[in-house]
Amino acid sequence: MAFRAFFSALGINAPEADTVPARTDVHPGEELPFRVAVRGGGADVQVDRLTVELVIRVEEYEAAETGWAAPQVIASVELGSCTLPAKQELTFEGTVAIPWEMPLTHALGQGLKGARCALRTTMAIDNAVDRGDFDEIAVHARPVQDAMFQAFANLGFRFAEAEVKKHYRNHQRTQKLPYCQELEFWFPSSYNRQSQLEMTVITAQPDSVEVIPGSIGSYLFTADQLDVAAWTNWLDDFCRSRWSA
Repeated sequence: MAFRAFFSALGINAPEADTVPARTDVHPGEELPFRVAVRGGGADVQVDRLTVELVIRVEEYEAAETGWAAPQVIASVELGSCTLPAKQELTFEGTVAIPWEMPLTHALGQGLKGARCALRTTMAIDNAVDRGDFDEIAVHARPVQDAMFQAFANLGFRFAEAEVKKHYRNHQRTQKLPYCQELEFWFPSSYNRQSQLEMTVITAQPDSVEVIPGSIGSYLFTADQLDVAAWTNWLDDFCRSRWSA
């Protein structure tokens, strides 16, 4: 039975949860504190479970479009249970860790088409579950990832779309999450290609970056070796070794 329908059947107002993150801009590898205010409805209730989840938009292979109606959970924080008096408010605090592999929603300060992330608060009462509180956040690229985006721009590539898929990429060495983000770029005319280059970026540790360009192998780099110039040179050499100018 749906959460709101459950309380409507009892003839009382439903309790509500409001989650406020400490900030709405984060980077992979950081921690995000948050505060949850739970407000009582028309009667005392026992909250069986209060959870804050870090969720992302994931493309389903069988779907025609990328869905946001059923986001996938990357991490969750259990805040426990409580007795919630009618018309009163209880507050909870917690922190969610943003994984190093967290899919990006922003790079070079700009939003990435197709990428979305949020904190979702789940409150369970007597087997009824409310997922009504949904707060979107922006996951910005780390400096080494921004440098990669800048290298694409320097070479004339145009960003097309970011997609998150639920699977492990072949040849990966560092992937830990069951999701990977694929970044699609349109080739510039200098590479004699009319299609897109699909780049998967995996950052499983603070000191390394793994990239999988298309389906051609896997390349692991130390993050402190990859500034804009290094990314630009590597990407140009990689493309020209496969597609002549």
